[in-house]
Amino acid sequence: MERLITVKQVATEEKVIAFTFDDGPNPVYTPQMLEIFAEVNGRATFYMIGEQIEANRAVAEAVHAQGHEIGNHTFTHPNLTEIEIGEAAGEMRRTDALIREVTGEAVRTFRAPYLAENEEILALADEMGYATIDALNTETHDWEQPGVAHILEKSRDYLVPGGILLFHDGYGDRSQSVEAVRTLVRELVEGGFRLVTVRELLELGRAE
Repeated sequence: MERLITVKQVATEEKVIAFTFDDGPNPVYTPQMLEIFAEVNGRATFYMIGEQIEANRAVAEAVHAQGHEIGNHTFTHPNLTEIEIGEAAGEMRRTDALIREVTGEAVRTFRAPYLAENEEILALADEMGYATIDALNTETHDWEQPGVAHILEKSRDYLVPGGILLFHDGYGDRSQSVEAVRTLVRELVEGGFRLVTVRELLELGRAE
């Protein structure tokens, strides 16, 4: 049996990179992220919490309408390794149904809250048809509002072909994340990178 893994980078020689955003949709910060990507004709992946989709349905619909991917980030954002597997399955299935309502499409990728997963959770995600997605720049801690300079410093080493980057657009003040992403997007596009969804990235390369 093949060992299940999380994906934080794919092997590709193309200059493509995937930005991902957790914990939205948010009525203030998600639209700002959408503007940044619209200006460069880029795409991103938004790992949405079901409760937030219910609260901000129009924002989720705007994300989909602009060609971005919506991934599953559970319904209430629990640590899935600390609850019963049946409860974890319910968290994921409830949000899966909401995303399908918004997009009319199957959901292909999943990210565990707090990046907390174990073999049971990975197997559950696989059973549901998901690739479980991690990220390279997990030391940014952008949710703690450590400063734009810190977020940039902890991300720039990972601006590599096939990389997956993690930021937050939901819960709390995300203005630092917005400004850091604005800078990184500009630098990457000027450097010849194409900004793609995680789904597109997985289709282009081999998961690592």
